[in-house]
Amino acid sequence: MIDRLVEQIEQRYRELTEQLSDPDVIADRERYTPLARDHSDLEQAHRLAEEYRRASSDADAAEELLLGGDGELGTDDREEMQEILNSARRRMEELAEDIRLAMLEKDPNDSKNVIVEIRAGTGGDEAALFAGDLYRMLTRYAERRGFRAEALSQNPADAGGFKEVTLEIKGDGAYSVFKHEAGVHRVQRVPKTESQGRIHTSTATVAVLPEAEDVEVEIDPGDLQVDVYRSSGPGGQSVNTTDSAVRVTHKPTGIVVSMQDEKSQLQNRDKAMRVLRARLYERALTEQQQEVAADRRAQVGSGERSEKVRTYNFPQGRVTDHRIKLTTHDLQDVMEGGLDEFTAALAAEERRHKLEAQAA
Repeated sequence: MIDRLVEQIEQRYRELTEQLSDPDVIADRERYTPLARDHSDLEQAHRLAEEYRRASSDADAAEELLLGGDGELGTDDREEMQEILNSARRRMEELAEDIRLAMLEKDPNDSKNVIVEIRAGTGGDEAALFAGDLYRMLTRYAERRGFRAEALSQNPADAGGFKEVTLEIKGDGAYSVFKHEAGVHRVQRVPKTESQGRIHTSTATVAVLPEAEDVEVEIDPGDLQVDVYRSSGPGGQSVNTTDSAVRVTHKPTGIVVSMQDEKSQLQNRDKAMRVLRARLYERALTEQQQEVAADRRAQVGSGERSEKVRTYNFPQGRVTDHRIKLTTHDLQDVMEGGLDEFTAALAAEERRHKLEAQAA
């Protein structure tokens, strides 16, 4: 089984390499781009396949010497060959598992940029403050991972934090990292306004949308209602003197996106369309996967949004991810963007589920 998979990997890698060296393909961006992406995706599996071949060759050579020695090998040599054979076979078993993992069907959105929407949930002012904390946490995490984070829109709360904030995170593989943050985040702490010192529980929701390209989502201009109005809130004297704010309504779905952070109506419209495109893309993905996925855990989008994915307990300095039962007591580092441990564990759990589905 694994030998056949190794052959398929090697054959496919050769085919892609040959196609990418074809001048006609190089000149055709529409053909070249997906082939280059497939070639890049297959590189890790191909390296593992090459190492598997070497380990298999070592095992065959050692076994041949052991079986055909006819007394030519001394005791020490036979022990050495047996150890080489055992070591090569162990390595082959390890590589076989790694190759299966590398060849798991990848989420086609994993390489995309993401749009992250954070909204205050239950808890009033404290929920808005927590939404601000999550915004800072995810922005810091993006910086740690070498991604670029940019705020698209902000709706500040009077007491601090945000009623709602939308940011874009750009970088190769951003969705593969941040998709695990989607869901309801819960905080347990004593609010600054609490005079009795009682611990309150508040929530904020995080939606993570893969950014869609124009070719992936077709939007009929006739389905859009675009309204312009004067911005409100902080921003200087020009805020209330021009109709720069934009509200885009997608009439078939009722999705509404408003942008007012930029002084230019054109810039606000561009941002609104990017968010609208991402929401429509996620909506289409959710509908498609609800039709074909037997396992709810395989669904992307709103299916898991009602679950409390993580709790941040400030009095005990504890953060718990309920999906994988992982707890860390370094809350301060987590709030400063130290999410690598959670991301790695959630990605491993995702791979485990895929392997189970593949075996089934």
